[in-house]
Amino acid sequence: MTDAIARYFTEDHRRCDRLLAACESTISTGAWEKADDATTAFRDALVRHFAMEEEVLFPELEQVNSGAAGPTGVMRMEHHQMRQLLDGLTASVSARDADTCFGDLETLHMISQQHNTKEEGILYPLADRSLQGGSEELIMRLDAI
Repeated sequence: MTDAIARYFTEDHRRCDRLLAACESTISTGAWEKADDATTAFRDALVRHFAMEEEVLFPELEQVNSGAAGPTGVMRMEHHQMRQLLDGLTASVSARDADTCFGDLETLHMISQQHNTKEEGILYPLADRSLQGGSEELIMRLDAI
């Protein structure tokens, strides 16, 4: 059995984590133009990650494993919550409000870590087991997003 799906998404989680840290770092220096860029990069990466899951992984998993609908439903709700936090972060950066930015980032970090733990511990291993033999094609479709 392969763990290609789990590795792919876990690596993307780490990339998003690094981009979140870059936001925090640039905001802490007061370099607001760089913070705008860092926030955009983080937002784009996280929204892309959600799209890869919601448009490709979750439907494939739900198609072959009817029991996956519960966990994927929870993940979609959490994605929605994180999108709202991203909107708040973008607004806070635009307003040059460092205190609110740090609050938004702290909340995003906490929620994303809990979310990632569930995906990495439950959902991705389930996907690797359920989608055996199709991970290469699936990953090519994910890369296209």
